[in-house]
Amino acid sequence: MSRTKLNDLDPDFKNRVASQPGGEGIKACFACKACTAACPVEAVDKRYDPRKIIRMALLGMKSEVLGSDFIWLCSSCYGCSEVCPQNVRFTEVMFAIKNLAVAEACVPPGLTVQKELLKRHGRLYEVTEFENDKRAKQGLPPITEHPEDYAALLG
Repeated sequence: MSRTKLNDLDPDFKNRVASQPGGEGIKACFACKACTAACPVEAVDKRYDPRKIIRMALLGMKSEVLGSDFIWLCSSCYGCSEVCPQNVRFTEVMFAIKNLAVAEACVPPGLTVQKELLKRHGRLYEVTEFENDKRAKQGLPPITEHPEDYAALLG
């Protein structure tokens, strides 16, 4: 893994996160690690560390943060927010970081595929005659797709 060079840092990144809805508390973090201790994702994968993500953002490691797969793993359980002595609201900070990642086209391929499926079918999978035939045999009405409703929301 390459190391971040000083010239690659973006000292304004923390301000950009803080200016996003939900990101306001990021600068209050003093790295106590209470969020990490309360995190169910970290309990399963020790590489996931909410404190480290915030620290990297505060240091200006924009490329590493926005390009990280880890920012998409937050389960949005709000356990971190319940234990944070500084009221950083890490889950909300993660939404702010993800919004910045999307704005800069730093989105994992799986999310892009999901967006396309929603646009095409109005759901995460196509409903075909096969599924509707199975539904009919169970006495259930057919499912019709209305992708235009979701396309309008997704833009």
